[in-house]
Parts: sequence; C-alpha cells; structure tokens
Amino acid sequence: MTRHKFAVGQIVDFDRKLSQSPRSTGPYEVTRVLPSEDASSQTYCIKSKAEPFERSAKEYEIVAFSSPATELAETFGAAADADRTH
Repeated sequence: MTRHKFAVGQIVDFDRKLSQSPRSTGPYEVTRVLPSEDASSQTYCIKSKAEPFERSAKEYEIVAFSSPATELAETFGAAADADRTH
C-alpha cells in the first residue's frame, strides 16, 4: 500500500525551488488524493481559495505550508463560513 506524504485537508504550496512558472499564490488545500500510476508519482488535487478551479500536483512539486495558525484560519476558515451561509 502506498503511503501518502500529504493528507486531504492539509495545507500545501508549490515548492518555489522547483518552478518559477506563474501560479496563483498559495496556500492550497489538498482536496483529493488521486489513484497513483506508480509508487513514485503520487498525484493530488489541490485548491486555492483565490481560484475557482482545482489543480493537480505531483507529490514532489508541493511542500507543507508553514504559516501562523491565525493566518490559515483567516484564509480557510472565513471562506468555509461563507460557504455554509450560502
């Protein structure tokens, strides 16, 4: 069984050391773990609150997002509250 580095609900960002391509600024939340084609290339669906769509990212492309808890709560908590009221 393949072990996943990231879990659904975990906050991640693209590893800035690997790519300089333009992307929306993170953080992103892991929304799904996709079935892996092989053990060395786990793929995740990730979603930024700043974008209306999900992205797919390979495990090596993303890193755990480190930020003060209050900033994360503001980023994801407020949006979750808004989703519940609509």
